[in-house]
Amino acid sequence: MKIATYNVNGINARLPVLLRWLEFTAPDVVCLQELKTPQEKFPADIIAEAGYQGIWHGQKSWNGVAILARNLEIKEVGRGLPGDETDTQSRYLEAMVNNIRIGCLYLPNGNPTPGPKFDYKMQWFERLANRATELLALDEPIILTGDFNVIPTEQDVYRPERWLEDALFLPEVRQAYQNLLQQGWTDAIRKLYPDEKIYTFWDYFRNAYGRDAGLRIDHFLLSPHLVPRLTAAGVDRDVRGWEKSSDHAPVWIELADK
Repeated sequence: MKIATYNVNGINARLPVLLRWLEFTAPDVVCLQELKTPQEKFPADIIAEAGYQGIWHGQKSWNGVAILARNLEIKEVGRGLPGDETDTQSRYLEAMVNNIRIGCLYLPNGNPTPGPKFDYKMQWFERLANRATELLALDEPIILTGDFNVIPTEQDVYRPERWLEDALFLPEVRQAYQNLLQQGWTDAIRKLYPDEKIYTFWDYFRNAYGRDAGLRIDHFLLSPHLVPRLTAAGVDRDVRGWEKSSDHAPVWIELADK
């Protein structure tokens, strides 16, 4: 079973890129972030023609998450991250697919810092940690995946000294990510590639992609049930170089059957 996550940076603007990538790679499940489209403008019919059904949580101009599946049933089990009924941002979607619970998330960026956007990020992170604890207590196969907007370590960024005051790399943000791992989650990419330089995002400015001046901010966290089933993982880096592509590249894992 191949599962991917991809921050598309506007699904309708990047639809040709998304469809091309789906045709080439044919993942079984895809989690998308930053749809930047209201609920009614999601291109469900076009995606269905590509062989995928989906559920989505849209929002006009900003945010938005979706889970797509090919030849598999999707059962939505959660919409919105618990813990704050006043939070209207579309950043979390949870579903059962092929007996695996999948949480698709788009964690807030948090810049500029300090300020209300960073405060919101840390509050959202705390709510995510609470939900992650609840999920582990279910004692079932679970994946949390998406754009975490966290650079976990210096290994995960080109020239880390330039990011010391950024909300993606502040000590409290990195610690919040480590706290998730300490709950019992496993970072799938680092499980298989503990020492390699791996990036998932390259800015549009200063020829970042051409210079390979990237970041690793798109992650797969696996519950203990799934770690023995992890057989492969990677980043479809070349997609970032396609015309009119997102500034993120798709990230994927493969799981063996039980």
